[in-house]
Amino acid sequence: MNRRKKQQVKETLTLGLGAIAAAGVTAGLVYLYKKNTDQWPPLDVASNVDLEKYSGEWYEIARLPNWYEKHCYASKANYSLNENGTIKVVNACKTDTGKSKSKEAVAWVADPSDNARLKVQFFWPFTGDYNIIEVDPDYQYALVGTESRKNLWILSRKPELDLETTKSLVEKGTQQGFNTLELIFASNSFS
Repeated sequence: MNRRKKQQVKETLTLGLGAIAAAGVTAGLVYLYKKNTDQWPPLDVASNVDLEKYSGEWYEIARLPNWYEKHCYASKANYSLNENGTIKVVNACKTDTGKSKSKEAVAWVADPSDNARLKVQFFWPFTGDYNIIEVDPDYQYALVGTESRKNLWILSRKPELDLETTKSLVEKGTQQGFNTLELIFASNSFS
């Protein structure tokens, strides 16, 4: 076999092994996600969520620890409806170094019969679930979580939420299987 032919075979094998490795990693991630979500019953979510009323700015009052908000404080999210029926999501925070950071995503209704169950995608091809567990009738506060019970957020239209409402939302999160003892409560300073 000549040198050029050997190089082509080597490149083909390398590409093939790379594709197999990528497929294996993807399958592993899917398995772990399914493993973590299959052990829980589906979340009880809010009924009749009006996504137009849900749109707008929300302040994070509390959250379960997660890697993507590790160095964040004064976190907030803004949701707006797109003409094609999807939802533009912009998450922003201040970091512990004093810098601002933000990340944009797109969300959509996962099941047309239930506006409380959304899928969100910050980068392709990965999606996450976003479930509106409870929302105030006037859309002033919300409890949002993931089926895996690893992510939970208490959100408010204002930077602070009264203690009774916060306690009620924490209790609801506990009843749904979230480890609310790990909640990180925001020390919101939005100025």
